[in-house]
Amino acid sequence: MDFERKPLIGMVHLKPLPGSYLYDGDFEGVVDSALRDARALERAGFDAVMVENFGDVPFPKYADKTTVAAFTAVAKAVRDEIHLPLGINVLRNDGMAAYSIAYAVRADFIRVNVLSGVAFTDQGVVEGIAHGLARLRKLLPSRIEVFADVHVKHAVHLSDFEDALLDTVERGLADAVVVSGRATGRPVDVEKLALAKEISPVPVLVGSGTTYDNLPDLWRYADGFIVGTWIKRGGRVEREVSIERAVRLVELAGKLRKGSP
Repeated sequence: MDFERKPLIGMVHLKPLPGSYLYDGDFEGVVDSALRDARALERAGFDAVMVENFGDVPFPKYADKTTVAAFTAVAKAVRDEIHLPLGINVLRNDGMAAYSIAYAVRADFIRVNVLSGVAFTDQGVVEGIAHGLARLRKLLPSRIEVFADVHVKHAVHLSDFEDALLDTVERGLADAVVVSGRATGRPVDVEKLALAKEISPVPVLVGSGTTYDNLPDLWRYADGFIVGTWIKRGGRVEREVSIERAVRLVELAGKLRKGSP
């Protein structure tokens, strides 16, 4: 990932996959929806795309085999359709599945919600998976990068933020860290983001709440932006990507790269 240009990474939120509680039996519709959003992001000029099984609520801690198989099929369809760097996130915290899918479809990066430490979530206590993921990366060497959350959203954390970040990088071996707000679409705490940028030895990504209005303020502290909610039609996370909103954000990022707001 070229962090020099502070990339915009657009989310492809999948509809419920086979094996999930809300799956409606229309797998073709799942694929078509993913391809539509991925194409829109590429046309708008986004720098990368990340696919996530957002519709699979309520999430298990680790995905079952049906979900992984279906996710792989959708990710492969997206990989074949677009020419942007591709990322994978398997909720709630299945970094091994994400890496395996990424390896199979030749994706470029994965996101791991809890790489190190412990998070108290609506799925219960979620523990870090750094050791297992490191073993898998050793078994299946690749250039796939690991973007890891620090104090992931939709969770409560008892650890100190600074300690958690350094553990994620130095002991968890993350290639980049992600700082988010409290929930999907919620803005990041700018003071926390600034601290992350100050102490992190690896790139720092904003993981939630980036909008057209706050992008200029976040720009000085972040090395990239994972954007989902704001680029959807009407700013509603459950809707399809709005090409108009996506283009507006890309144009603004282009101005910021040139030094003009």
